[in-house]
Amino acid sequence: MDSLALGADLEPEPVVDEHSTVTLFVNGEETTLTVDHRATVLETLREIFGLTGAKKGCDHGQCGACTVLVDERRANSCLLLTVTQDGAVITTVEGLADGESLHPVQQAFVERDALQCGFCTPGQICSAVGMLREAADGHPSHVTQPDDATGPVALDAAEIRERMSGNLCRCGAYPRIVEAIEDVIE
Repeated sequence: MDSLALGADLEPEPVVDEHSTVTLFVNGEETTLTVDHRATVLETLREIFGLTGAKKGCDHGQCGACTVLVDERRANSCLLLTVTQDGAVITTVEGLADGESLHPVQQAFVERDALQCGFCTPGQICSAVGMLREAADGHPSHVTQPDDATGPVALDAAEIRERMSGNLCRCGAYPRIVEAIEDVIE
Protein backbone atom coordinates (compact mmCIF):
# COMPACT_ATOMS: atom_id res chain seq x y z
CA MET A 1 0.00 0.00 0.00
CA ASP A 2 1.43 3.38 -0.87
CA SER A 3 1.81 6.18 1.65
CA LEU A 4 -0.76 8.39 -0.11
CA ALA A 5 -3.45 5.85 0.49
CA LEU A 6 -2.71 5.99 4.19
CA GLY A 7 -2.81 9.79 4.25
CA ALA A 8 0.79 10.08 5.43
CA ASP A 9 1.67 12.75 2.88
CA LEU A 10 -1.44 14.90 3.37
CA GLU A 11 -1.05 18.37 4.85
CA PRO A 12 -3.07 18.94 8.01
CA GLU A 13 -6.01 21.27 7.60
CA PRO A 14 -5.16 24.80 8.71
CA VAL A 15 -6.86 25.91 11.89
CA VAL A 16 -9.28 28.71 11.12
CA ASP A 17 -9.94 31.17 13.91
CA GLU A 18 -13.68 31.57 14.19
CA HIS A 19 -13.48 34.66 16.40
CA SER A 20 -12.79 38.32 15.71
CA THR A 21 -12.21 41.37 17.85
CA VAL A 22 -14.67 44.22 17.39
CA THR A 23 -15.31 47.53 19.08
CA LEU A 24 -18.92 48.43 19.81
CA PHE A 25 -20.35 51.58 21.34
CA VAL A 26 -23.29 50.19 23.31
CA ASN A 27 -25.49 52.71 25.11
CA GLY A 28 -22.67 55.23 25.10
CA GLU A 29 -19.96 52.87 26.37
CA GLU A 30 -17.07 51.78 24.15
CA THR A 31 -16.24 48.10 24.50
CA THR A 32 -13.74 45.97 22.61
CA LEU A 33 -14.50 42.29 22.70
CA THR A 34 -13.78 39.05 20.89
CA VAL A 35 -16.85 37.37 19.45
CA ASP A 36 -17.67 34.22 17.56
CA HIS A 37 -18.27 34.93 13.87
CA ARG A 38 -21.73 33.38 14.17
CA ALA A 39 -22.88 35.53 17.10
CA THR A 40 -25.69 37.95 16.39
CA VAL A 41 -25.94 41.41 17.89
CA LEU A 42 -28.95 40.15 19.85
CA GLU A 43 -26.95 37.31 21.38
CA THR A 44 -24.03 39.62 22.13
CA LEU A 45 -26.25 42.21 23.82
CA ARG A 46 -28.03 39.62 25.95
CA GLU A 47 -25.21 37.20 26.75
CA ILE A 48 -22.12 39.43 26.94
CA PHE A 49 -23.55 42.82 27.93
CA GLY A 50 -26.41 41.48 30.05
CA LEU A 51 -28.87 43.78 28.27
CA THR A 52 -32.06 41.76 28.10
CA GLY A 53 -34.47 44.41 26.82
CA ALA A 54 -34.24 43.21 23.22
CA LYS A 55 -36.02 39.88 23.02
CA LYS A 56 -35.52 36.79 20.88
CA GLY A 57 -38.93 36.32 19.32
CA CYS A 58 -38.96 34.75 15.89
CA ASP A 59 -35.20 34.79 15.19
CA HIS A 60 -36.08 35.58 11.56
CA GLY A 61 -36.47 39.38 11.62
CA GLN A 62 -40.24 39.17 11.30
CA CYS A 63 -41.56 40.14 14.74
CA GLY A 64 -39.45 43.16 15.76
CA ALA A 65 -39.01 42.06 19.39
CA CYS A 66 -35.23 42.39 18.97
CA THR A 67 -35.30 45.91 17.49
CA VAL A 68 -32.43 48.17 18.57
CA LEU A 69 -30.91 51.30 17.07
CA VAL A 70 -27.68 50.84 15.12
CA ASP A 71 -26.06 54.12 14.15
CA GLU A 72 -29.42 55.75 14.98
CA ARG A 73 -31.36 53.52 12.54
CA ARG A 74 -33.66 50.76 13.72
CA ALA A 75 -32.49 47.24 13.06
CA ASN A 76 -33.48 43.67 13.86
CA SER A 77 -30.57 42.61 16.02
CA CYS A 78 -31.32 38.91 15.47
CA LEU A 79 -30.26 39.31 11.82
CA LEU A 80 -27.03 41.27 12.37
CA LEU A 81 -23.77 39.43 12.90
CA THR A 82 -21.75 41.18 15.56
CA VAL A 83 -18.53 40.95 13.52
CA THR A 84 -20.14 43.12 10.83
CA GLN A 85 -20.86 45.90 13.32
CA ASP A 86 -17.30 46.88 14.24
CA GLY A 87 -17.41 50.55 15.24
CA ALA A 88 -21.21 50.70 15.33
CA VAL A 89 -23.13 52.77 17.84
CA ILE A 90 -25.83 50.52 19.29
CA THR A 91 -28.63 51.84 21.48
CA THR A 92 -30.96 49.48 23.29
CA VAL A 93 -34.09 50.33 25.24
CA GLU A 94 -31.90 50.41 28.35
CA GLY A 95 -29.82 53.21 26.80
CA LEU A 96 -32.64 55.54 25.77
CA ALA A 97 -33.24 57.12 29.15
CA ASP A 98 -31.17 60.09 30.30
CA GLY A 99 -30.25 59.06 33.82
CA GLU A 100 -33.50 58.82 35.76
CA SER A 101 -35.45 60.66 33.05
CA LEU A 102 -37.19 58.38 30.60
CA HIS A 103 -36.93 59.04 26.88
CA PRO A 104 -40.13 60.83 25.69
CA VAL A 105 -41.25 57.66 23.85
CA GLN A 106 -40.71 55.55 26.97
CA GLN A 107 -42.65 58.09 29.03
CA ALA A 108 -45.51 58.13 26.52
CA PHE A 109 -45.73 54.32 26.59
CA VAL A 110 -46.02 54.45 30.38
CA GLU A 111 -48.60 57.24 30.37
CA ARG A 112 -50.73 55.60 27.66
CA ASP A 113 -50.33 52.11 29.14
CA ALA A 114 -49.17 51.06 25.67
CA LEU A 115 -48.26 47.53 26.66
CA GLN A 116 -49.72 44.40 28.13
CA CYS A 117 -47.33 41.51 28.67
CA GLY A 118 -44.34 43.73 27.83
CA PHE A 119 -42.45 41.20 25.70
CA CYS A 120 -42.55 43.36 22.56
CA THR A 121 -42.36 46.71 24.37
CA PRO A 122 -38.57 47.28 24.19
CA GLY A 123 -38.59 46.58 20.45
CA GLN A 124 -41.69 48.73 19.95
CA ILE A 125 -40.06 51.63 21.80
CA CYS A 126 -36.75 51.39 19.91
CA SER A 127 -38.64 51.08 16.63
CA ALA A 128 -40.75 54.14 17.47
CA VAL A 129 -37.63 56.20 18.26
CA GLY A 130 -36.03 55.15 14.97
CA MET A 131 -39.26 55.68 13.04
CA LEU A 132 -39.63 59.22 14.38
CA ARG A 133 -36.10 60.02 13.21
CA GLU A 134 -36.74 58.46 9.77
CA ALA A 135 -39.91 60.54 9.33
CA ALA A 136 -38.12 63.71 10.47
CA ASP A 137 -35.37 62.98 7.93
CA GLY A 138 -37.98 62.64 5.14
CA HIS A 139 -37.76 58.89 4.53
CA PRO A 140 -41.02 57.89 2.79
CA SER A 141 -43.15 54.84 3.54
CA HIS A 142 -45.85 53.09 1.50
CA VAL A 143 -48.39 55.53 2.97
CA THR A 144 -46.39 58.70 2.28
CA GLN A 145 -47.60 60.68 -0.68
CA PRO A 146 -44.83 61.39 -3.26
CA ASP A 147 -45.11 65.15 -2.68
CA ASP A 148 -44.49 64.60 1.04
CA ALA A 149 -41.05 63.05 0.52
CA THR A 150 -39.20 66.35 0.11
CA GLY A 151 -38.97 67.08 3.82
CA PRO A 152 -40.13 65.77 7.15
CA VAL A 153 -43.06 63.38 6.82
CA ALA A 154 -46.23 64.21 8.73
CA LEU A 155 -47.16 61.33 11.00
CA ASP A 156 -50.85 60.57 11.26
CA ALA A 157 -52.23 57.29 12.64
CA ALA A 158 -52.10 55.55 9.24
CA GLU A 159 -48.48 56.59 8.69
CA ILE A 160 -47.50 55.45 12.20
CA ARG A 161 -49.21 52.08 11.72
CA GLU A 162 -47.41 51.53 8.41
CA ARG A 163 -44.02 52.48 9.79
CA MET A 164 -44.47 50.34 12.91
CA SER A 165 -45.84 47.33 10.99
CA GLY A 166 -42.60 45.38 11.42
CA ASN A 167 -43.17 45.19 15.18
CA LEU A 168 -45.76 42.67 16.27
CA CYS A 169 -47.68 42.73 19.54
CA ARG A 170 -49.27 39.43 20.38
CA CYS A 171 -51.44 41.08 23.04
CA GLY A 172 -52.92 43.62 20.63
CA ALA A 173 -51.81 46.84 22.31
CA TYR A 174 -51.61 48.58 18.92
CA PRO A 175 -54.18 51.35 19.56
CA ARG A 176 -52.32 52.53 22.68
CA ILE A 177 -48.93 52.21 20.95
CA VAL A 178 -50.13 54.50 18.15
CA GLU A 179 -51.57 56.95 20.71
CA ALA A 180 -48.29 57.00 22.64
CA ILE A 181 -46.34 57.80 19.50
CA GLU A 182 -48.87 60.49 18.55
CA ASP A 183 -48.37 62.04 22.01
CA VAL A 184 -44.63 62.39 21.34
CA ILE A 185 -45.10 64.16 18.00
CA GLU A 186 -47.70 66.65 19.26
